[in-house]
Amino acid sequence: MSKAIGLVEYKTIPKGIEAADGMLKASEVQLLFSSPICPGKYVSVICGEVDAVRTAVNRAVAIGDLFTIDSHVIPNVHPSVIPAITATVEIAKVEALGVVETISAIAAIKAGDVAAKAAGVRLVEIRIARGLGGKGFVLFTGDLGSVETSVRACEKELGDEGGVVSSSVIPSPHRDLISYVM
Repeated sequence: MSKAIGLVEYKTIPKGIEAADGMLKASEVQLLFSSPICPGKYVSVICGEVDAVRTAVNRAVAIGDLFTIDSHVIPNVHPSVIPAITATVEIAKVEALGVVETISAIAAIKAGDVAAKAAGVRLVEIRIARGLGGKGFVLFTGDLGSVETSVRACEKELGDEGGVVSSSVIPSPHRDLISYVM
């Protein structure tokens, strides 16, 4: 079996916390992110084997019931997505920087997976909803052509869903900027 990521978003914080507990009790998964987000919502992100993640997400949706806004399972997730969500990536060199802003936390994680699979980029961070009004963004680096390819892939893949709010490709970003965004 391969790794998967599961995401569930709720309208209320109490149901979000209760459902996060239910996910962890339902199957063998790891909690990557579980927190209130703006405006008064709650998001949980888990990872594990595909079947375990599906079981946990289904349990969380059942617990959240009418308070569940959205849920999604991404099977066969690119290995660099999980470190990018937990912001544990170290990048030695930044050639070009890609930034994709998304409408939701779920779309940000999807964008990170799409970007990593589209070209030879290195995910730097997938920022989920905190201080972003419920939106998210993904940062990645690589050679200019790869970054451009990954940004276009995100726009194409998530564009049909309306998931991408904005995007940029920054060739050779200034070193002072790099220290602030990474």
